[in-house]
Amino acid sequence: MIRSFFRLLYSFRDRTFRIVQGFIYFPTLLVLSTGCNVFIPESKWQRFEYVEGEMGVDFKLKFYTSSEAKAERVAKSVYSRVEELNYIFSDYEPNSELSRLSRAPVGIPIKVSDELFEVLLIAQKLSLQTRGAFDITAGASVRLWRELRRERERNPNKVLSLKELRSAQKRVGFNQLKLNNKNKTVTLTASGLQLDLGGIAKGYVVDEAMGMLKRKGINRAFVAASGDILVSRAPLNRPGWKIEVRDVDEFGNIYPRTIYLNNSALSTSGDTEQFVEINGSVFSHIVDPRTGIGLTSRIQVSVISASSTLSDCFATAICVLGKEEGLQFADTRKLQVLIMELAEGTPRVTPSRYWQGW
Repeated sequence: MIRSFFRLLYSFRDRTFRIVQGFIYFPTLLVLSTGCNVFIPESKWQRFEYVEGEMGVDFKLKFYTSSEAKAERVAKSVYSRVEELNYIFSDYEPNSELSRLSRAPVGIPIKVSDELFEVLLIAQKLSLQTRGAFDITAGASVRLWRELRRERERNPNKVLSLKELRSAQKRVGFNQLKLNNKNKTVTLTASGLQLDLGGIAKGYVVDEAMGMLKRKGINRAFVAASGDILVSRAPLNRPGWKIEVRDVDEFGNIYPRTIYLNNSALSTSGDTEQFVEINGSVFSHIVDPRTGIGLTSRIQVSVISASSTLSDCFATAICVLGKEEGLQFADTRKLQVLIMELAEGTPRVTPSRYWQGW
């Protein structure tokens, strides 16, 4: 019995000693285990910038974070996601999800990804609002003008025939695309449709890239894909992210005017870079889905919105609608829109009623 008592006593003392040891060493272990994640205040964060060729344009990231190692990991994951989305939305890739959908049998509901369905749904709503001025089924007409621009580099006398234009236009019509919101399916009701997301996809991808940055704890960032820009919170001690928008001075000269944006998207669309000139007329790369003809109005449209997806497609739609109808469309929806006219004489800039860029 005495031996049992002493064994119990020693056992209790040993357990007590181990518990005390635990309390002594636990803070030390905690410090050692977290030593590689030293807290760095946001005021000490560095700015990192990346540019990669994605979706046929320079896809830019600028953001602030705590270390170069984290910045590299984040940028890599964002660009990987951009490539995934491009493989969904591209009409250049024959095996993209969009291209496969364009080849789907008529009348058969096709299940599509959540990303593609969301973009199609937004596009179809805008098609209804603009009565077809925005139409993602205009791929046949868009491709016709795209090929013409390329061919005229080799053969300056190449023009489109009326037969070619009419043949492409017969395959255009947003009402021939049916969406089932419950099942996330898409049904083509006519053959030969070619879907083209050129007026909305880049904006959506920019939104997705910013969403990834925010989920990684990065809240001061700039994302741009050509004319589609999205920013979150401003850099510390700055009024906003510095962006240049084309404006016209009192003498009619075009110049880059600086604006500062916070938590906003800015998209610019027009024919200042991509166009073809035929017999003295300038035809834009933007095609009016209602006629199948490249725009000749020579306007540039900038839209500020909360979403890059919306600013992108609104800018394209307003280009097609033209100045008067476009401003009416913008004011009805309280959109921030800036329209620059380039066709005749001195360039002119007209803001919508709700423009707050300056």
